[in-house]
Amino acid sequence: MRVNPNITPDILTAIWQTQAQENTALQQISTGRRVNVPSDDPAAAAALVGNLNSSAQTDQYLQNTTSIEGQLQTADSTLSSVVSVLNQAISLGVQGANGTLSASDQQGIAQQVIGIQSQVLQLANTSYQGIYIFAGTATTTPPFVADTSQPSGVTYNGNSNTNTVEIGTGRNITVNMPGDQMFQGAGGDVMNSLQGLITALQSGDTTAIGNATTQLRTAYNYVTQQRVFYGNAVDQLNANQTFLQTEKVNLSSQENTLVGADLSKAATDLSQAEVTHQAALAAAAKVSQNTLLDYLK
Repeated sequence: MRVNPNITPDILTAIWQTQAQENTALQQISTGRRVNVPSDDPAAAAALVGNLNSSAQTDQYLQNTTSIEGQLQTADSTLSSVVSVLNQAISLGVQGANGTLSASDQQGIAQQVIGIQSQVLQLANTSYQGIYIFAGTATTTPPFVADTSQPSGVTYNGNSNTNTVEIGTGRNITVNMPGDQMFQGAGGDVMNSLQGLITALQSGDTTAIGNATTQLRTAYNYVTQQRVFYGNAVDQLNANQTFLQTEKVNLSSQENTLVGADLSKAATDLSQAEVTHQAALAAAAKVSQNTLLDYLK
């Protein structure tokens, strides 16, 4: 029988292998992943890159959705206030057209409508996080300024462009309606109608007041219709946000399938590796004490 007089290299190899198995199992348990470096599973590591890219893109779309949701809600709330004060102005116009009022009463009503005009101007210049939401794409400048030289009593300094935001792959959403379209549209000019009512009230002409009130009611209806744009946009964002959150859950599940560790198996592997490693260390200690005579016994 031939005896291998130098089994130390084999034992050292066993020690190294069991140590490596221990380290692998410990890493899987601590990270919860079975693939921690590409060499652990090249195919899974390559698929993970695509998964992480998709996840990062989904996170960006969610961030975009969240950032513009506040802007759209602010716009909708602002228009709700505009509709409310326009309704007050219409009521004042109806009151002012009553032929039993004195000229002084009509002047007093005119002052109230001037106050409403100022409120509408302020609302039309609403900003959200430093962005003027009714300025088109000229979002750093207040879109409306009072200007008594204009028939409408204001000048529009914004533009007629719209802003879009990407909220999904190949999916963009328009997030604003320019102020000239919202407050000075062909379907109803809020600014001009308010100024017309003020002028009519100041003149005391009940027929003119009645006509101006009718014109203002048309503008009121127009703004109410245009406001639907923001309600629809918010609904789209909510639906998109739900979809993206579901997508994140799916991507997380896919990532776990690709590289997630089976913790029960990892614990078993660690226990077995520790036992084997201790046996290899014991063998190494015993071999180091043996002499040639020990092998000849």
